[in-house]
Amino acid sequence: MILRTFGWSFAVTAAGLAFAAWQWGWEAFGIVLILSILEISLSFDNAVVNAGILKKMNAFWQRIFLTIGIMVAVFGMRLVFPVVIVAISAEVGPIEAVQLAIQEPGRYEDLVTDAHPAIAAFGGMFLLMIFLDFVFEDRDIKWLGWLERPLAKLGRIDMLSVCIALVVLLVTAMTFATHAHVSTGHADKTSTVLLSGVAGLITYLVVGGLSGYFEDKLEEEEEHEHEEEEKARAEGKPVSVVGLAGKAAFFLFLYLEVLDASFSFDGVIGAFAITNHIFWMALGLGIGAMYVRSLTVYLVRQGTLDDYVYLEHGAHYAIGALAAILLITIQHQISEIITGLVGVFLIAASFLSSVRRNRSLETSEAKVPTSDEKTEASSGV
Repeated sequence: MILRTFGWSFAVTAAGLAFAAWQWGWEAFGIVLILSILEISLSFDNAVVNAGILKKMNAFWQRIFLTIGIMVAVFGMRLVFPVVIVAISAEVGPIEAVQLAIQEPGRYEDLVTDAHPAIAAFGGMFLLMIFLDFVFEDRDIKWLGWLERPLAKLGRIDMLSVCIALVVLLVTAMTFATHAHVSTGHADKTSTVLLSGVAGLITYLVVGGLSGYFEDKLEEEEEHEHEEEEKARAEGKPVSVVGLAGKAAFFLFLYLEVLDASFSFDGVIGAFAITNHIFWMALGLGIGAMYVRSLTVYLVRQGTLDDYVYLEHGAHYAIGALAAILLITIQHQISEIITGLVGVFLIAASFLSSVRRNRSLETSEAKVPTSDEKTEASSGV
């Protein structure tokens, strides 16, 4: 099972590290390996959240997520995305941006760093909306009941998450961005942060809304098809099945890709603390992204989220923490180690809570007498 799920990740790791050592030497080998570990540690919460969405898809779309999806993740976000940022910031073409990355890596890093407020605002708002919509939803299973119960009651207010997100964006733009301008003397990023944050919010509403709409349509269609099958079976007639699974799965897939893009922002930016080499960065982060993809599928196929019911809660709290960290980094620099450890701590805590819950349920079930035991007791045996 592990080899079947992680086989491609192992193969890509071996090929990528071998290529780095052959092409650039052992220094590149070490840096690519470090970047791979960095990406995995920063994105474990991403895998848990992705698994909660991916389990709604069939095997075909899971394969699409592992093939076409990984191409988008590796080449799109880890290679093309930094180049696009530099091209826009420096007002040059993509080819010139690649040449800049190869010939002037220091200036390339400065341009990406200068674009960080826009990246952080977009990704931070997208992730914040995911967190808010999760905590404001009334769920049967609650991890931190003392916190989640009152939040679920507040969630009955329409559009509350959007209002809170906009307030957070406004406060962020008027404090962090403005203060950074005054203290560092750099250009005022207030309008940039506002526009990028609103763009992140709109992206979440559009993509999330479309995926939710088609998911609801899929459920309605499945109910209708079930009724038609029952009717046709009773009449002895064949049933013509027309499903909307393709549309529903496509928009869920699109939502997953945007979600992965938002999660990858901190990894891409953090990678510049280790290297300025664009190809080393893409190779290392790409290997890490492969493991995140494989881990997502592994969690789905093993039913881990069903067995450890608080994992999804921990991952969403990690998303909220990452959203806050991204917004704070508009002004203050935060180590990627802290970012990764926060997510790992929250997921580990939710996993341990799930284990304790399962043990408690097993103990309770063991104490409940079976029907045979009740019969024996009543008969005096």
